[in-house]
Amino acid sequence: MNKIFFGFIAIAATVIGVISFKVITKLPSPEHALYYQESRVVKPFELMDHHGQAFTKDQLNKKWSLVFFGYTSCPDICPTTLQNLNFIYDDLKAIAPNSQVLLVSVDPQRDSQEKLAQYIAYFNREFIALRAGHEVLFPFARNMGLMYAISGEGDNYLVDHSASLVLINPAGKVAAIFKPEQAVGTVPSIDSDKLLSDYQKIVALY
Repeated sequence: MNKIFFGFIAIAATVIGVISFKVITKLPSPEHALYYQESRVVKPFELMDHHGQAFTKDQLNKKWSLVFFGYTSCPDICPTTLQNLNFIYDDLKAIAPNSQVLLVSVDPQRDSQEKLAQYIAYFNREFIALRAGHEVLFPFARNMGLMYAISGEGDNYLVDHSASLVLINPAGKVAAIFKPEQAVGTVPSIDSDKLLSDYQKIVALY
């Protein structure tokens, strides 16, 4: 009887110990990003990169991808976002060496392969610029949880688009969205320190 009793105590102690260990070692959750507990599936797609090569879902596998939707004629949000990403790129790579930054053009009419190549190289030669027709871009953007729209007519139109960054995990699924902050009279931008803090937590949770 004593053996059974002490055996029960030993098992209970082990269970409590395991639970306590998990509670104590529970990793912190992201504080600022919209983090998906169940990452969202990215549907198959095919874009073209600024080298003229096909870029598909396969290029997302085994990488942490920060995806930004913008265009080369964008007057403020795009250069600000890409410059900020360039400033913290080494920090992103320190957290996850398999990090990559993707710019998806929402202006295929004006953003040729050559124009995108020149534009993206200005910020960082490791960044990748992507393009496709609207028939591909619209569903791709919606799959990412974002939208865009052409504003105005003629050759000097603008494109309304989000300043958010979509984070895709190495399994090729949407893990989080980093949303911008905006003060009155300023360009919407994502706080770099908050982005890096949450990025580190999300990578650790993966």
